[in-house]
Amino acid sequence: MNMNRSAFLGPILILLGVFMFLKGDVSFSSGTIFEYFWPTLFVIPVGVFFHWLYFFITQRRGVGVLVPGGILLTAGIVCQISALFDIWHLMWPGFMLAVAVGLFELYWFGGRNKYLLIPINILSVMSLLFFAIFSIGSIFGTLFHNNSIIAIGLIVVGGFMMIVRSRN
Repeated sequence: MNMNRSAFLGPILILLGVFMFLKGDVSFSSGTIFEYFWPTLFVIPVGVFFHWLYFFITQRRGVGVLVPGGILLTAGIVCQISALFDIWHLMWPGFMLAVAVGLFELYWFGGRNKYLLIPINILSVMSLLFFAIFSIGSIFGTLFHNNSIIAIGLIVVGGFMMIVRSRN
């Protein structure tokens, strides 16, 4: 096996093994591969292709190809993570971040138009804010799905507040 093939297949086999270990009960078929890995098969390669066009074919003259390249690459990563772990409800702000990444690449490799920073910052902040809100909400929902825990916590906090108040 030559070096290029092992450098390509090695990480793929490791990721496939980690996926099989985490999923456990998944039986593999061609449909399962397409179900879980469609972003890696179809979306991410197109994003990489646009970057390849910019860096190698146009010799850094066609900066416009980086916008769809950045969007597709980031959206593909978001979709891949969502498909593998079934967390679409948490990862949807990544699509706003994808647009910000595409515009940031245009800013960084283009003429550094400072007005591009306005939508980049707005989209990035909105995306990170929504990631934080929905992730924290999901974590609290998972931890405190039992209402009796919340009720006991409220009783303890209320009692503590009453004891502290009566001492003052």
